[in-house]
Amino acid sequence: MTKLEKVLYTAKAHTTGGRDGGASRTDDGRLQVTLSQPGTPGNGTNPEQLFAAGWSACFLSAIKLIAGKRKIALPAEVAIDAEVDLGTTHGGFGLAARLNVSLPGIDQETAQSLVEAASHVCPYSLATSGNIEAKYNVVTSQASDRVTETKHA
Repeated sequence: MTKLEKVLYTAKAHTTGGRDGGASRTDDGRLQVTLSQPGTPGNGTNPEQLFAAGWSACFLSAIKLIAGKRKIALPAEVAIDAEVDLGTTHGGFGLAARLNVSLPGIDQETAQSLVEAASHVCPYSLATSGNIEAKYNVVTSQASDRVTETKHA
């Protein structure tokens, strides 16, 4: 277990009602969402979508951090498409995820190295390591250049 040496930020959210018509809001008012069951019609989002957004944003920041330390210029189009699966496992529920990292114009070896390093820096990746199946797919310029590497099982 990782123990924090120093707390840099604490996110606070208040949630009522859960997935089925509930709502969640942060203490600073910056985020207010209606919640709904995954795959159902309506205006709400669900925890898996929020997790995908949070993890991909964090992972992209980790890539930028690593690239900056290595003095690698990233393209403006760098992006991550996160996919978070909710499924059943051993009579309960579980998650699996794929982070599709788009680094157009970066050679495959450099891109793979950045993604590998980011997976050891991003707090979401560290928290899920060994707990869920997570795959990082690197896309450098075309879909045919995609390389899939399983990082966490």
